[in-house]
Amino acid sequence: MNNRQALLASALAAICVTALSPAGAAEEPKDKCLGIAKAGQNDCASINGSHSCAGQAKKDLDSNEWKYVAEGTCEKLGGTVAPK
Repeated sequence: MNNRQALLASALAAICVTALSPAGAAEEPKDKCLGIAKAGQNDCASINGSHSCAGQAKKDLDSNEWKYVAEGTCEKLGGTVAPK
């Protein structure tokens, strides 16, 4: 592959990425969903204050741990929406 082809391939890839995820696109609304996080996969601090960081859940499906999910899907996943 010569330099011209590499440059063209890079430009085309950049255009494709931009088209798939345009800058400034509005994010989908999310809910904090309690009781669905696996151990070590929570999104942030526990509700009861036992820790203050993501990834520190000690057990699966702890009712004090949460993950962000698409708005309106928490109950379908077996969780409870955290109070705002």
